[in-house]
Amino acid sequence: MFEGFALETVDVDRGSLRVRHGGSGPAILLLHGHPRTHMTWGKVADHLSPDFTVVCPDLPGFGRSYQPVDAPDSSNSSKRAKAEALVELMRRLGHEKFAVVGHDRGSLTAFRMAMDHPDRVLRLVVADGIPVVEHLERADWKFARDWYHWFFFAQPEKPERAISTDPLAWYDELSPTLMGRQAYDDLLEIINDPAVIHGMIEDYRAGLSIDHLHDREDRDAGRKVICPMLCLWSLRDDMEQIYGDPVAIWRAWADDVRGFGIDSGHHVAEENPEALSQAIQEFLETG
Repeated sequence: MFEGFALETVDVDRGSLRVRHGGSGPAILLLHGHPRTHMTWGKVADHLSPDFTVVCPDLPGFGRSYQPVDAPDSSNSSKRAKAEALVELMRRLGHEKFAVVGHDRGSLTAFRMAMDHPDRVLRLVVADGIPVVEHLERADWKFARDWYHWFFFAQPEKPERAISTDPLAWYDELSPTLMGRQAYDDLLEIINDPAVIHGMIEDYRAGLSIDHLHDREDRDAGRKVICPMLCLWSLRDDMEQIYGDPVAIWRAWADDVRGFGIDSGHHVAEENPEALSQAIQEFLETG
Protein backbone atom coordinates (compact mmCIF):
# COMPACT_ATOMS: atom_id res chain seq x y z
CA MET A 1 0.00 0.00 0.00
CA PHE A 2 0.94 3.67 -0.52
CA GLU A 3 3.35 2.84 -3.33
CA GLY A 4 5.57 5.85 -4.00
CA PHE A 5 4.09 7.87 -1.12
CA ALA A 6 6.14 9.98 1.28
CA LEU A 7 5.61 9.63 5.04
CA GLU A 8 6.20 12.90 6.91
CA THR A 9 5.48 14.77 10.10
CA VAL A 10 4.27 18.27 9.24
CA ASP A 11 4.09 21.05 11.83
CA VAL A 12 0.98 23.23 11.96
CA ASP A 13 0.05 25.88 14.50
CA ARG A 14 -1.73 23.43 16.81
CA GLY A 15 0.93 20.69 16.68
CA SER A 16 2.37 18.07 14.34
CA LEU A 17 0.47 15.87 11.92
CA ARG A 18 1.58 12.49 10.60
CA VAL A 19 0.76 12.36 6.90
CA ARG A 20 1.36 10.23 3.83
CA HIS A 21 1.07 11.89 0.46
CA GLY A 22 1.82 10.98 -3.12
CA GLY A 23 0.49 10.76 -6.66
CA SER A 24 -0.04 13.54 -9.15
CA GLY A 25 -2.90 15.72 -10.30
CA PRO A 26 -5.62 17.61 -8.38
CA ALA A 27 -5.34 17.30 -4.61
CA ILE A 28 -7.65 15.13 -2.54
CA LEU A 29 -7.59 14.88 1.27
CA LEU A 30 -8.71 11.56 2.81
CA LEU A 31 -9.87 11.58 6.46
CA HIS A 32 -10.26 8.30 8.37
CA GLY A 33 -12.66 7.25 11.10
CA HIS A 34 -12.52 5.65 14.56
CA PRO A 35 -10.33 3.94 15.66
CA ARG A 36 -8.31 3.93 12.45
CA THR A 37 -5.31 5.92 11.28
CA HIS A 38 -4.43 7.14 7.80
CA MET A 39 -3.33 3.58 7.03
CA THR A 40 -6.95 2.56 6.43
CA TRP A 41 -6.76 4.40 3.08
CA GLY A 42 -3.82 2.44 1.65
CA LYS A 43 -5.67 0.53 -1.08
CA VAL A 44 -7.85 3.52 -1.98
CA ALA A 45 -4.80 5.78 -2.17
CA ASP A 46 -3.12 3.40 -4.59
CA HIS A 47 -6.21 3.40 -6.81
CA LEU A 48 -6.44 7.19 -6.86
CA SER A 49 -2.79 8.24 -6.99
CA PRO A 50 -2.31 7.86 -10.77
CA ASP A 51 -4.84 10.68 -11.31
CA PHE A 52 -4.78 12.65 -8.05
CA THR A 53 -2.37 13.97 -5.47
CA VAL A 54 -3.59 12.03 -2.43
CA VAL A 55 -3.02 13.31 1.12
CA CYS A 56 -3.76 10.97 4.04
CA PRO A 57 -3.14 12.38 7.55
CA ASP A 58 -3.85 10.96 10.96
CA LEU A 59 -6.64 13.10 12.36
CA PRO A 60 -5.66 15.28 15.33
CA GLY A 61 -6.08 13.15 18.44
CA PHE A 62 -5.65 9.94 16.44
CA GLY A 63 -2.65 7.89 15.38
CA ARG A 64 0.62 9.79 15.63
CA SER A 65 -0.77 13.26 15.05
CA TYR A 66 -0.81 15.83 17.83
CA GLN A 67 -3.03 15.43 20.87
CA PRO A 68 -5.30 18.48 21.32
CA VAL A 69 -4.99 20.24 24.66
CA ASP A 70 -7.88 19.31 26.95
CA ALA A 71 -10.59 21.93 27.41
CA PRO A 72 -13.74 21.81 29.57
CA ASP A 73 -15.96 21.73 26.47
CA SER A 74 -13.52 19.63 24.41
CA SER A 75 -13.35 22.54 21.95
CA ASN A 76 -9.75 21.79 20.98
CA SER A 77 -11.00 18.41 19.76
CA SER A 78 -13.92 19.96 17.91
CA LYS A 79 -14.35 19.28 14.22
CA ARG A 80 -13.91 23.01 13.64
CA ALA A 81 -10.47 22.99 15.29
CA LYS A 82 -9.45 19.85 13.40
CA ALA A 83 -10.64 21.28 10.10
CA GLU A 84 -8.55 24.40 10.66
CA ALA A 85 -5.44 22.32 11.34
CA LEU A 86 -5.97 20.19 8.25
CA VAL A 87 -6.59 23.17 5.97
CA GLU A 88 -3.28 24.52 7.25
CA LEU A 89 -1.66 21.14 6.50
CA MET A 90 -2.88 21.27 2.92
CA ARG A 91 -1.59 24.80 2.50
CA ARG A 92 1.82 23.80 3.83
CA LEU A 93 1.89 20.96 1.31
CA GLY A 94 1.13 23.46 -1.46
CA HIS A 95 -2.60 22.79 -1.94
CA GLU A 96 -4.71 25.94 -1.62
CA LYS A 97 -7.84 24.21 -2.99
CA PHE A 98 -8.70 20.54 -2.83
CA ALA A 99 -11.42 17.89 -2.56
CA VAL A 100 -12.00 16.20 0.79
CA VAL A 101 -13.29 12.70 1.57
CA GLY A 102 -14.25 11.70 5.10
CA HIS A 103 -15.34 8.37 6.58
CA ASP A 104 -17.11 7.89 9.92
CA ARG A 105 -15.60 10.43 12.38
CA GLY A 106 -13.55 11.82 9.52
CA SER A 107 -16.77 12.62 7.69
CA LEU A 108 -17.70 15.04 10.49
CA THR A 109 -14.42 16.92 10.10
CA ALA A 110 -14.77 16.88 6.30
CA PHE A 111 -18.29 18.34 6.56
CA ARG A 112 -17.14 21.02 8.99
CA MET A 113 -14.24 21.87 6.67
CA ALA A 114 -16.61 22.36 3.73
CA MET A 115 -18.87 24.57 5.87
CA ASP A 116 -16.12 26.70 7.41
CA HIS A 117 -13.73 26.87 4.44
CA PRO A 118 -15.85 27.04 1.28
CA ASP A 119 -13.04 28.89 -0.50
CA ARG A 120 -10.76 25.87 -0.02
CA VAL A 121 -12.97 22.81 -0.49
CA LEU A 122 -13.87 22.12 -4.12
CA ARG A 123 -15.81 18.90 -3.58
CA LEU A 124 -16.99 16.94 -0.54
CA VAL A 125 -17.42 13.19 -0.19
CA VAL A 126 -18.96 11.83 3.03
CA ALA A 127 -19.03 8.08 3.72
CA ASP A 128 -21.07 6.62 6.59
CA GLY A 129 -21.83 9.94 8.23
CA ILE A 130 -24.43 12.66 8.74
CA PRO A 131 -24.09 15.89 10.76
CA VAL A 132 -23.77 15.37 14.51
CA VAL A 133 -26.94 17.31 15.24
CA GLU A 134 -28.87 15.01 12.90
CA HIS A 135 -27.53 11.97 14.74
CA LEU A 136 -28.61 13.37 18.09
CA GLU A 137 -32.02 14.68 17.07
CA ARG A 138 -32.88 11.36 15.42
CA ALA A 139 -31.52 9.18 18.24
CA ASP A 140 -34.02 6.54 19.36
CA TRP A 141 -33.84 3.20 21.12
CA LYS A 142 -32.13 1.61 18.11
CA PHE A 143 -29.44 4.29 18.19
CA ALA A 144 -29.03 3.80 21.96
CA ARG A 145 -28.78 0.03 21.52
CA ASP A 146 -26.34 -0.03 18.59
CA TRP A 147 -24.43 3.24 19.03
CA TYR A 148 -24.36 3.36 22.83
CA HIS A 149 -20.63 4.09 22.73
CA TRP A 150 -21.42 7.69 21.72
CA PHE A 151 -22.90 8.32 25.16
CA PHE A 152 -20.45 6.13 27.06
CA PHE A 153 -17.53 7.97 25.45
CA ALA A 154 -19.02 11.29 26.57
CA GLN A 155 -18.50 10.31 30.21
CA PRO A 156 -15.36 11.46 32.06
CA GLU A 157 -12.46 9.02 32.56
CA LYS A 158 -14.39 5.73 32.49
CA PRO A 159 -14.12 5.10 28.72
CA GLU A 160 -10.34 5.43 28.78
CA ARG A 161 -10.11 3.04 31.73
CA ALA A 162 -12.37 0.48 30.08
CA ILE A 163 -10.52 0.49 26.77
CA SER A 164 -7.00 0.64 28.20
CA THR A 165 -7.64 -2.40 30.40
CA ASP A 166 -7.80 -4.62 27.30
CA PRO A 167 -7.71 -2.69 23.98
CA LEU A 168 -8.02 -5.79 21.81
CA ALA A 169 -11.10 -6.89 23.72
CA TRP A 170 -12.71 -3.52 23.05
CA TYR A 171 -11.60 -3.30 19.41
CA ASP A 172 -12.33 -6.95 18.73
CA GLU A 173 -12.99 -6.75 14.99
CA LEU A 174 -9.48 -5.83 13.84
CA SER A 175 -8.19 -8.14 11.15
CA PRO A 176 -4.68 -8.20 9.66
CA THR A 177 -6.11 -10.11 6.70
CA LEU A 178 -8.67 -7.40 5.97
CA MET A 179 -6.60 -4.36 6.94
CA GLY A 180 -3.19 -5.51 5.72
CA ARG A 181 -0.39 -6.41 8.11
CA GLN A 182 1.24 -2.96 8.08
CA ALA A 183 -2.02 -1.18 8.88
CA TYR A 184 -2.90 -3.75 11.54
CA ASP A 185 0.47 -3.45 13.29
CA ASP A 186 0.23 0.34 13.18
CA LEU A 187 -3.21 0.30 14.77
CA LEU A 188 -2.20 -2.28 17.35
CA GLU A 189 0.49 0.09 18.59
CA ILE A 190 -1.90 3.04 18.57
CA ILE A 191 -4.67 1.43 20.64
CA ASN A 192 -2.15 0.51 23.33
CA ASP A 193 -1.17 4.16 23.82
CA PRO A 194 -3.30 5.73 26.60
CA ALA A 195 -2.73 9.23 25.20
CA VAL A 196 -4.20 8.23 21.84
CA ILE A 197 -7.14 6.46 23.47
CA HIS A 198 -7.88 9.71 25.30
CA GLY A 199 -7.58 11.75 22.11
CA MET A 200 -9.99 9.49 20.26
CA ILE A 201 -12.51 9.62 23.10
CA GLU A 202 -12.26 13.42 23.22
CA ASP A 203 -13.43 13.43 19.59
CA TYR A 204 -16.72 11.95 20.80
CA ARG A 205 -16.93 14.28 23.80
CA ALA A 206 -16.60 17.22 21.44
CA GLY A 207 -19.48 15.86 19.40
CA LEU A 208 -21.86 15.97 22.35
CA SER A 209 -20.55 19.22 23.83
CA ILE A 210 -19.72 21.66 21.03
CA ASP A 211 -19.89 20.12 17.54
CA HIS A 212 -23.67 19.87 17.54
CA LEU A 213 -23.86 23.54 18.56
CA HIS A 214 -21.80 24.52 15.52
CA ASP A 215 -24.21 22.52 13.38
CA ARG A 216 -27.22 24.21 14.95
CA GLU A 217 -25.72 27.65 14.39
CA ASP A 218 -25.21 26.90 10.71
CA ARG A 219 -28.71 25.52 10.32
CA ASP A 220 -30.30 28.47 12.10
CA ALA A 221 -28.35 30.86 9.86
CA GLY A 222 -29.32 28.95 6.71
CA ARG A 223 -25.72 28.12 5.82
CA LYS A 224 -25.12 25.11 3.58
CA VAL A 225 -22.31 23.28 1.83
CA ILE A 226 -21.89 25.16 -1.44
CA CYS A 227 -19.61 22.74 -3.29
CA PRO A 228 -20.90 19.57 -5.00
CA MET A 229 -21.30 16.74 -2.50
CA LEU A 230 -21.39 12.94 -2.70
CA CYS A 231 -22.96 10.90 0.11
CA LEU A 232 -21.98 7.22 0.35
CA TRP A 233 -22.89 4.56 2.88
CA SER A 234 -22.09 0.92 3.55
CA LEU A 235 -25.03 -1.32 2.74
CA ARG A 236 -24.01 -3.95 5.30
CA ASP A 237 -23.78 -1.32 8.05
CA ASP A 238 -26.81 0.21 9.80
CA MET A 239 -26.95 3.77 8.40
CA GLU A 240 -30.13 3.21 6.38
CA GLN A 241 -31.76 1.03 9.02
CA ILE A 242 -31.49 3.75 11.66
CA TYR A 243 -31.89 6.93 9.59
CA GLY A 244 -33.57 6.02 6.33
CA ASP A 245 -32.22 7.63 3.15
CA PRO A 246 -28.98 9.48 4.02
CA VAL A 247 -29.21 11.57 0.84
CA ALA A 248 -32.56 12.96 1.98
CA ILE A 249 -30.93 14.09 5.24
CA TRP A 250 -28.01 15.73 3.46
CA ARG A 251 -30.30 17.67 1.11
CA ALA A 252 -31.07 19.95 4.05
CA TRP A 253 -27.35 20.73 4.34
CA ALA A 254 -26.13 20.95 0.73
CA ASP A 255 -27.58 22.40 -2.46
CA ASP A 256 -25.91 19.87 -4.78
CA VAL A 257 -25.87 16.37 -3.26
CA ARG A 258 -26.13 12.92 -4.73
CA GLY A 259 -25.35 9.51 -3.28
CA PHE A 260 -25.75 5.74 -3.10
CA GLY A 261 -24.83 2.72 -1.02
CA ILE A 262 -21.79 0.48 -1.48
CA ASP A 263 -21.75 -3.26 -0.83
CA SER A 264 -19.57 -3.30 2.28
CA GLY A 265 -19.43 -3.46 6.02
CA HIS A 266 -18.55 -0.34 7.99
CA HIS A 267 -14.85 -0.08 7.11
CA VAL A 268 -15.46 0.39 3.41
CA ALA A 269 -11.94 1.57 2.53
CA GLU A 270 -10.66 -1.82 3.64
CA GLU A 271 -13.60 -4.03 2.68
CA ASN A 272 -14.42 -2.67 -0.79
CA PRO A 273 -11.69 -0.21 -1.82
CA GLU A 274 -12.34 -0.77 -5.52
CA ALA A 275 -15.98 0.37 -5.39
CA LEU A 276 -15.16 3.26 -3.05
CA SER A 277 -12.28 4.44 -5.24
CA GLN A 278 -14.42 4.25 -8.35
CA ALA A 279 -17.21 6.26 -6.71
CA ILE A 280 -14.78 8.95 -5.57
CA GLN A 281 -12.99 9.17 -8.92
CA GLU A 282 -16.16 9.35 -11.00
CA PHE A 283 -17.56 12.07 -8.75
CA LEU A 284 -14.39 14.15 -8.86
CA GLU A 285 -14.11 13.85 -12.63
CA THR A 286 -17.70 14.82 -13.43
CA GLY A 287 -18.44 18.36 -14.50
